[in-house]
Parts: sequence; structure tokens; C-alpha cells
Amino acid sequence: MDAADRRPRLARSRLYLVVEARPHERDPGPLLDAALRGGVDIVQLRDKELGDDELVAAAQPFREACEAHGALFILNDRPELVDACGADGVHVGQGDAPPAEARRMVGPERLVGVSTHSRAEMLAAAEADYLGVGTIFATPTKPENDAAGLELVRVAAATVRVPWFAIGGIDLGNVEQVAAAGARGVAVVRAIRDAEDPEAAARALRAVVTRPAA
Repeated sequence: MDAADRRPRLARSRLYLVVEARPHERDPGPLLDAALRGGVDIVQLRDKELGDDELVAAAQPFREACEAHGALFILNDRPELVDACGADGVHVGQGDAPPAEARRMVGPERLVGVSTHSRAEMLAAAEADYLGVGTIFATPTKPENDAAGLELVRVAAATVRVPWFAIGGIDLGNVEQVAAAGARGVAVVRAIRDAEDPEAAARALRAVVTRPAA
């Protein structure tokens, strides 16, 4: 995506998919195309197991799918590989490269996202273009993280002034609660990746987070 389009696209984004290089040991292309057709705005490639060359190779279908659908492609935790992967930005956690270092490495034209788990971390993420806020509900994707519940969503809604996405155990069974607590965007893994119909799952999730507030 052109540099000038990244932040306006981010500002409009509501649905964020995080997925590994080979979901269920399969080619990611069909899943990505289905999810993007269903309304996913941002796709993050998160795969901690791959070496540099493997990750650059794995990024190709992600980049191509996002380009085809006008979506943002984000790389997890590897700011030094963002350019080689053709990504629109990087997402870092609290234990990864500091946001200021990530910004220095990817430059001003690409995006930096930061995972946050408290109001203090939200306020400290000055370099971030967007935040991930969680873990909202318990999830096997991040078993080491305590579930903060909907109160963290309410805190983010009152605190954060950049785009942000609630994350952690969010699915079709609880996304309405998350939206009602103040989230205008959500990030998911299993709710789309593991769905029998990923396109329909994405469309249903997006319908909730784009519904006008009552």
C-alpha cells in the first residue's frame, strides 16, 4: 500500500486478523482471501518459529492477498524485516523491541502497533500508530496472559486517542459485549482462522463492530 494511504486506511479499520505463516499447516492463500472478502482490514503475520529467510518467503502470499484487497499487512515483532517483507508496518509486544526502536527501524512512513495490557502501557505507547488492547478473555493463543475482562475495554475507550483493537478470546459469542463496552475494532485469531466459513465469520464480526452505537 502507498505510504500516503496507510494511516487513512488504519483509521477506517475495524477488523484485524492475526495468523501464522501456515494456518493448520496449509497454504494461507485461501484463508486470507476468504477473510479479506469478509471484511478484514488488517492482517498480521505472526510466526515466532521462522528464521529471517523463511519469514520473508512466508510474507509473500500475505502481502499479495492484502494488496489485492486493499488491506494493511503487518509483520509481528521483526521491525528489521518489514522492508524485506514488503509490510505496511510492524506490531511489537511489551517484551519485543521498544516502540521507539521499532519506529527508528521502520521509518516514519510505516505503521507501528503496540500491545498494551493496562492504562499505564496505553499512555506510554507514544510512538504507536495503533494499539492492541488485551487480553480481554482467556485464550489458548496467549495462555500466559491473564484475562483482563471488559473493564480494560472501557479503560481504553476512555484513554486511547489513536486507533485500537481489543484482542484476546474474542469471537461471535462475545464480540457484541466487547463492542458495547466501547471497542470500535477487534483483533482475532481463532474466530476466523478456525471457522468453517472464514468469510462468513469475518462478515459477521465486522457487522457487529461497525453497527452504530445504540
